Amino acid sequence: MTWTYKDEPVDEVDPSFIGFVYCISNVIDGRKYFGKKKLTFKKTSIKTVKLKNGTKRKKKIRSNVPSDWDTYYGSSEELKADVTKLGKENFTREILRFCKTLTELSYYESKIQFETDCLLYPDKYYNAWISSRVRRDHMLKSC
Repeated sequence: MTWTYKDEPVDEVDPSFIGFVYCISNVIDGRKYFGKKKLTFKKTSIKTVKLKNGTKRKKKIRSNVPSDWDTYYGSSEELKADVTKLGKENFTREILRFCKTLTELSYYESKIQFETDCLLYPDKYYNAWISSRVRRDHMLKSC
């Protein structure tokens, strides 16, 4: 199954966004999982460079690498086991919100998780924990 946003399939994402908040739903029993996914991640590689004086030195090179967002089915082991057991065709993947900052991404993921009380209803939600740190001044900058 592909990701959808406002009932439209998503093949590409505007590069001004760093990630999205999503809901994966089991169409058989209705259980849901709320999470966030970054579109890229920073990868560090070591490169040996030759200096002008002839000596060699190792240098860290950081680059942005695309994530596996298009094939991603959440970080919940229980959800991933159900996807394997029941098949991808029995799950829908919906993007709820695109985000431009990490703070915004964490805030809106936590917000939907708290609003739904997903930890209190294991028969309705796959979510087993909520973890986030969000600073007000970072959030106000992104709005």
